Amino acid sequence: MNKSKRTTKRGEPMKSRHLRRVATATVAISLVAASCGSDDDGAAEQASCEVGETDGDLAIFNWAEYIDPEELDAFSEEFGIGVTMDSYDSNEAMQPIISAGNSGFDLIVPSSYMTGIMIQAGDVQPLNRDAIPNLSNVMDDFADPAYDPGGKFSAPYQWGTTGIALNTAVVGTDFEPTWGLIFDPELAGEYSGQITLLNDPRETMGAALKYLGYSLNTTSQDELDEAEALVAAARGNLAAFDTDQADELLVSGETAIAHGYSGDMFVQFLEADDPAEFVYFVPQEGGAKWIDTVAIPADAPHPCSAHTFINWLLTAEHGAALSNWNYYATPNEAALDGLDEELVVFITDPNVVVGGEDSLEQYVDTGDFEINYTDAFSQAKG
Repeated sequence: MNKSKRTTKRGEPMKSRHLRRVATATVAISLVAASCGSDDDGAAEQASCEVGETDGDLAIFNWAEYIDPEELDAFSEEFGIGVTMDSYDSNEAMQPIISAGNSGFDLIVPSSYMTGIMIQAGDVQPLNRDAIPNLSNVMDDFADPAYDPGGKFSAPYQWGTTGIALNTAVVGTDFEPTWGLIFDPELAGEYSGQITLLNDPRETMGAALKYLGYSLNTTSQDELDEAEALVAAARGNLAAFDTDQADELLVSGETAIAHGYSGDMFVQFLEADDPAEFVYFVPQEGGAKWIDTVAIPADAPHPCSAHTFINWLLTAEHGAALSNWNYYATPNEAALDGLDEELVVFITDPNVVVGGEDSLEQYVDTGDFEINYTDAFSQAKG
């Protein structure tokens, strides 16, 4: 698909349940409960499903702008069931809704560290791998992850990086590729009111930690306190904490510097009047390389429909279609030959990760310390 000629806005919600206020109110309580774990991992029962079986309409809870609505329509038509999708802007907004039970969702898309948390809490059910034969298409690097050994509870969805995107028409081309563009008062002050940070505890605290030279998975309260102070100090130069629209605000000219996800940024660049004006990079201090997964809530009303959707998504055709629309890298080996050439160039460009691959970290579950990240972010936002 030619991204510059879309007639439908990316990720346009199929329906809205106004979930964010509920999520914000329950994040702290839910993360405390999740960090305690469950006495019996995998206590939820595995669904008894056949390949291609459906047991009702499919309700998906996903990140915004992360799958082509036309792909959902195609699945709906092929299997004769309805598909609805609601969106969230952080793992910490999604998790308490699922953990509370009776969410009505059949499929969720947690990041790897949150997948581990939800497995420990018993929030997701084990996959019936016999109903998902296309799991054989998953690359070896993603088949036995530390957050879910053996892939018993999840399948990989997409992977990418988190960094900075900027408008060179405003910032110029002779800039230092540093998180200081957001956190250094002198550098950021030049673009006051034109900067966004993600509305996400782990991502934004992680960016501050990397700028300070610390791990984005630190369990040092002193280091996290420094990061909290840094984010709080940066607040005066921000236009917003925004996950859903950071890419659009940048390309529309409302902002000049945006903290954001690789694929979101690149696909928006292609929709700009002059894509060459925009660049994305992971700063020299390093950043996050993340993996998002698909998992089925423990009390999903229609687990067989969810299994069938996962299997469908892991085909070569639909795995390629997913990446060619959202411009994130695929863990689906069968999909590689179907990727757009411009996407392959972007995800293999060595200039994107300024500090090199060794500067990247994957988020991990920090156990009881997770609530500290949420608290620090809340305090920093004011």
